[in-house]
Amino acid sequence: MASAAGPVGAADGCAVVELRRYALHPGARERLIALFDREFIETQEACGMRVIGQFRDLGAPDSFVWLRGFPDMEVRKAALTTFYGGPVWAAHRDEANATMLSSDDVFLLRPANGRAGFDLGGHRRKKLDEVPSESGIFALVIYHLKSPAEDGFLDIFASKLLPRLATLRAASIATLVTEASPNSFPRLPVHEGAKVLVSLLRLGGSADFADVRACVLAAEDARIAGQLREPPYVSHLTSTARSLLR
Repeated sequence: MASAAGPVGAADGCAVVELRRYALHPGARERLIALFDREFIETQEACGMRVIGQFRDLGAPDSFVWLRGFPDMEVRKAALTTFYGGPVWAAHRDEANATMLSSDDVFLLRPANGRAGFDLGGHRRKKLDEVPSESGIFALVIYHLKSPAEDGFLDIFASKLLPRLATLRAASIATLVTEASPNSFPRLPVHEGAKVLVSLLRLGGSADFADVRACVLAAEDARIAGQLREPPYVSHLTSTARSLLR
């Protein structure tokens, strides 16, 4: 069943976003992706959430990265309660959990300034039996900050860092910052107290991940370096066959 995809962001139903990064047992990633694509996309969306994107990490063969969104924190609580208390998760959780070493590397986020969320207009999710098209290539950047991104880093990122990345053909897909509300579904842990800015960039044409990574890590501007708690995290992602983000 194809998903009707509209824009995803604060204005249209995904004001809260989870970035989930799973550490898997060696060799288990393809088993989890096959299970996820078959059982956990439409069934989660039927509970009131949006599965935004699923990715392989090209630099970490035992890592699975995905994003899902919610209209608000209360809907998140209700949607997750329904899904994780429902028959689909009960039927397949043992198989899913058997692939994982850890599933609690999770950031709770929101679109920066309420307007920098995902735009999936015109995107269509592949059916299970469709031949996959070429995967999209992305860079995921996580800035760990000393204070909330809104205290200055967000403006620096938009005015200085994004233009530099654009010259490398790295197109901004979304800019997200920490959602500071208490975790409304504590059964699934998130990084409490984190202060991050997360950027997802699509690498097009001649874009080179090594150049993008070097640009992110340079942080030669003292105003940038002074706001970072640690060096930025940069990973090289490729979308799975049924990801809306491609």
